[in-house]
Amino acid sequence: MISQLIEKIQKTKAPICVGLDPMLGYIPEHIVKEAMAQHGETLKGAAEAVWQFNKEIVDHTYDLIPAVKPQIAMYEQFGIEGLIVYKRTVDYCREKGLVVIGDVKRGDIGSTSAAYAAGHLGHVKVGGTMLAGFDTEFITVNPYLGTDGVKPFVDVCSKEDKGIFVLVKTSNPSSGEFQDRLIDGRPLYELVAEKVVEWGNQSMDKDYSNVGAVVGATYPEMSKILRKLMPRNYFLVPGYGAQGGTAEDLRYCFNEDGLGAIVNSSRGIIAAYKQDKYSRFGADHFGEASRQAVIDMVADINRVL
Repeated sequence: MISQLIEKIQKTKAPICVGLDPMLGYIPEHIVKEAMAQHGETLKGAAEAVWQFNKEIVDHTYDLIPAVKPQIAMYEQFGIEGLIVYKRTVDYCREKGLVVIGDVKRGDIGSTSAAYAAGHLGHVKVGGTMLAGFDTEFITVNPYLGTDGVKPFVDVCSKEDKGIFVLVKTSNPSSGEFQDRLIDGRPLYELVAEKVVEWGNQSMDKDYSNVGAVVGATYPEMSKILRKLMPRNYFLVPGYGAQGGTAEDLRYCFNEDGLGAIVNSSRGIIAAYKQDKYSRFGADHFGEASRQAVIDMVADINRVL
């Protein structure tokens, strides 16, 4: 699967993904009002607003990008109605030819991880029929429970030609509370990186592994170390833009071949119309603002690669 993502990155010349992380506060008022007029101030009304918002952004950006990354929590907050829209969004993005990275951060003991892996990446047997659940190409995985928790995902990656990104060094300010702790004189994130290499060797897809790593743009010196430790594991890089990461901070996430990383931007793109830089588009043309934000992001990153 990672080879398919790389092909799309090379075709678009855009090593980025758009984070479809819709909060109601990001959605223009006219969309929310219309959804509420149809369904009332209900969870279904909120989910409908999210769907219309997502669709507009995807319609204006799909030809520029290789992938999207919907964060499932933004949908789960609206209950079952939100999950229906999550699935609807996944299917719509795939119809548009986009690779979908489900940001679900799953990870548990064996049988539970196996169920998560089947539900998000693989298939579940119902009677004599094998059926796909959410059917995303990649998901994010939490490695806190160790190999017992990660191996079921790796097994599905190899069987179904799917992929995962394991949390290694995340972009949030408090990530160091655990991830930077020294164990035998080395930070924990380095030890997790070595396990990612080990797990990744079980699911290689040409030059890179289907098992990648989440490495935040906000810690460039650490990403430099991690790139050396994981030369054949793709990086999913959060933290660019709104969280403070710059294009210059990203350079160490990539390999010398210009590959090795895909950079996420969420509110910097989906809520671009709220920024002074893109205010000329206005709320009525928020999709066009998102398109321009994608164009600007791609140019910014390619400038330093």
